[in-house]
Formats: sequence, C-alpha cells, structure tokens
Amino acid sequence: CGGGCIHRSYALASRGQRLFAKLNSVAFDAAFSAEADGLRALAGAGIRAPEPVCHGRAGGFAFLVMEYLELGASGNFAELGTRLAAMHSVHGERHGWHCDNFIGSTPQRNPETRDWVTFWREARLLPQLELARRNGFAGGLQERGERIAADLVRLLRGYAPHASLLHGDLWQGNAAFLNGGVPVVFDPAVYRGDREADLAMTELFGGFPAAFYRAYRQAAPLDAGYAVRKHLYNLYHVLNHLNLFGGSYLRQAESMMERLLSEV
Repeated sequence: CGGGCIHRSYALASRGQRLFAKLNSVAFDAAFSAEADGLRALAGAGIRAPEPVCHGRAGGFAFLVMEYLELGASGNFAELGTRLAAMHSVHGERHGWHCDNFIGSTPQRNPETRDWVTFWREARLLPQLELARRNGFAGGLQERGERIAADLVRLLRGYAPHASLLHGDLWQGNAAFLNGGVPVVFDPAVYRGDREADLAMTELFGGFPAAFYRAYRQAAPLDAGYAVRKHLYNLYHVLNHLNLFGGSYLRQAESMMERLLSEV
C-alpha cells in the first residue's frame, strides 16, 4: 500500500518533473491540508521533508501532491539523530500548534497552551481515553487512565520542557534516506511540545539503530527522567493504535499504565 496505508498513492510526471500524489475521499481534505502545513514546518526547521506542491479537491476526491523523492536502501542514522536534535532546538512560546491536525486518521487537537502538563492531559491523554470508551474499551483501562490523568502533575514532578517543534509521528516507517544517504522524514503530525515525545516514539514499533540515539544524545543530552516520561508519551500512540486497530493493543496500553502508576 502507499501513502501510509491509508491513501492511494501515485507517481506522476509533469513537464519533465516527477511528483508524488496521495488521493482519498473528500473527507481527507483537512488531513491533506494539515500534512502540507506540517511538511513545510519541518523543512523550515532544517530537516529534509518532501516539498508540498498543491492540495485540494477534484472529481469527488481530495488530493495532496508533493515532490517525488528517490529513496535509497540505507543511510546515515547518526546524521538523522543530529538533525532531529537541531530541529528540536527550534522553540516556540506555547505547546500546541496554530491548527489541529491528525495522528494517522485520528483527529489531533493542538490548543496553544503554556503549561505542558495541561496540554498533555487535555489534548493528548484524555481525548484518546474518551475515544477508547466510545469504542467499547472501558473497565480497567479507563480506571487506570483516569488515575494517570489525575496524577499527571506528580508524575511529571514539575517538569517544564521547552515547546520544541516536533514531527509528532516519528516511527521508523516515517523516516528514510535519499539516494546518497541524506535523511528525510514524512507523514508528520506536527506540533510544539516536549522533544522527548518525538524521541520516545522512535523507540516504538522496532526502534532506530543505536547510532541514531548516540548522535541525538551527544547533540541534546537527556536527563534520567526520560526513562519514565517516554512511557507516558508512548501511551498516547498505543492508545491511538488501540482506537484505530482494535484490542490487540489493549494489554500493551494497560501494561504501560501500570508501569506509570508505579512511579506516582
């Protein structure tokens, strides 16, 4: 499948230029607009991402057209770690983003908020828990989730990170290398927040090679609290997978919650 296994995707040729297009129903018009916005933000912060060409509606479909990138089989993961750390050094005044967007096909709220704990509780944890409740996942998942939300201040222990520019959905399937080895990222869910949220997700679903983490930590060291906070940040993505793909993620979500509650 192409386009992140959600959309139909095509390689196009126009006046000697190769382009890449994603196509879906008109319901995805907002998602394509948000993706183009995110790609421009990433490129503006100095990390390589496909350049959006246009997006809109035509013939009953929504579309996003961007530059076509020739991807290689391998590249320099240390350079990817260094470039991600540099992108995370781009700070804003508030967590969130100027517009809402999507994490996969799930709407993602991005209210601009000065307090990180409030942002994570109200815009990340609680919306996924409510969606899980509507999807029939009640009982222990909800009870543990509510306890984490209530104890978030104690769990983060006054932690107040910079509002860094984040990719927002950075697992190994959303990073690659151009021919020649230059790292490139795509399919973002951009917002400003704790840089550790990006780094934590790179550890999900297979992770990146050790060279990536060594280079990142050399450029932007992490404190010991990351070992706990990464589970809080990855809980958001595991809950999202539970909501998108079903009960196979339930035990993983509950296990992460139990680990977090043991730290309170």
